[in-house]
Amino acid sequence: MITQKMKYALKALLVLADAAAQPAPEALTIEAIAKRSGTPKRFLEHILLEVRNAGIIASTRGRSGGYQLIKPPAEISISELLRLIDGPIAPLPCLSRRAYQRCEDCVDEESCRIRKVFADIFWSYLLLIESLTLADMLRSDVVASQVLAEPLAS
Repeated sequence: MITQKMKYALKALLVLADAAAQPAPEALTIEAIAKRSGTPKRFLEHILLEVRNAGIIASTRGRSGGYQLIKPPAEISISELLRLIDGPIAPLPCLSRRAYQRCEDCVDEESCRIRKVFADIFWSYLLLIESLTLADMLRSDVVASQVLAEPLAS
């Protein structure tokens, strides 16, 4: 599951993407982002700082200051954002690309059946999540309504 912090980051970026799509885009104050995204301001400050330091948004000081996207939504990778905000996304430490660690109880990674099964599952997940961008989320209303309308099999 993604963390609440990641949900707040996504909501804020969606608000900034909507603002960037306006005919005359303007920087948004943290108060405006918090209000439009339904995110508590005190959490948003720290999150926006991380996202700014990653080069996804910019901040401007002053009277007409605020936050703006500096990358087009199609260039903002959801998997990179997940890693930035939540850390490694692999289900096992021995499958992580960036935070690899051998499992403490593992005798042999090559023959570990748990690793093999989760590697297959994780590979499928990676194919999907690595292709997802903020632009996909901006146009996801139709797909989401179809997915959420269907009852899930138990």
